[in-house]
Amino acid sequence: MSAAERLQRAWREGGPLAQALRPLGGLYGVLSALRAALYRWGWLKTEALPVPVVVVGNWIVGGAGKTPTTLALLRLLQARGIRAGVISRGYGRKDDGIRLVTRDSNAREVGDEPLLIHLRSGASVAVGRDRVAAARALLAAHPGLQLLISDDGLQHWRLPRQLSVLVFDERGLGNGRLLPAGPLRQRRPLSAEPALVLYNATMPSTPLAGHLARRELAGAVELAAWWRGEPADPAALRALQGRPVLAAAGMAQPERFFGMLRAQGLQVQGLALPDHFDFAALPWPADTPELLITEKDAVKLDPARLGSTRAWVVALDFRPDESFERAWQRELDALLS
Repeated sequence: MSAAERLQRAWREGGPLAQALRPLGGLYGVLSALRAALYRWGWLKTEALPVPVVVVGNWIVGGAGKTPTTLALLRLLQARGIRAGVISRGYGRKDDGIRLVTRDSNAREVGDEPLLIHLRSGASVAVGRDRVAAARALLAAHPGLQLLISDDGLQHWRLPRQLSVLVFDERGLGNGRLLPAGPLRQRRPLSAEPALVLYNATMPSTPLAGHLARRELAGAVELAAWWRGEPADPAALRALQGRPVLAAAGMAQPERFFGMLRAQGLQVQGLALPDHFDFAALPWPADTPELLITEKDAVKLDPARLGSTRAWVVALDFRPDESFERAWQRELDALLS
């Protein structure tokens, strides 16, 4: 069991490790509150940008569904003809400098999730540790943008935001403790900006009033065809039923992906990989006949590297419910008025 897995187990089950980390969680809380207060008192400054900023984030570490939510928001904006760009830190990439994402970008240089967002939506994307600088670079390159979405960044107080979309999954608030004693990045809102809450789950998992999102598998498409932009086909996924198949996932919660495949009637052997796994070396046997992967992993795999293995990219269909879409439209009208 890795250190990260031991820590997550301690968060779920308690025990000596969880108790030993409580003082560090208290210290984290004090430092976070102090930093937020410095911005509130004006000793540290939130920058200004010429267009509204919407931050998509979560209070809990790990994959709660920020990237699917960002893609869903972009789809709603594009349906209304609103030009929106995306900024992101680009977690897991080689450096922290500012880069504009293109179809020819490498995931090692811009991050797997920003590249996936650009490929799936066609939206303009910039990455950088300094999200304000990334936003300015993106606006300079694309001056017609009307709105920016920050993929993550709730605790990045230099970045202005007019709306936050808080994403929770089945874990809710976990054990209710701050890092590293628990999975919480923050215990409560640290500012008073408007917020929408979206549950990437079958029911609300916190006391916060919010909306639900439906997630299901949209189908599968061969890796080379996925790179050509061909859509996933539900029939291709159904055709894999009835025989054992290997599924690999480099994400925060790979068992969620494996469980969704099994719910579709597939006999899946799961290969759980670290989040943002770079695939510098292929982690499955060279004679693997067929393989299922996520889109987040597909952006890091050249079909030519797979030899005789036939890789299928499984796409996720993620859609907030109608009540969220109505609330989003109201907030959007206010932002753009």
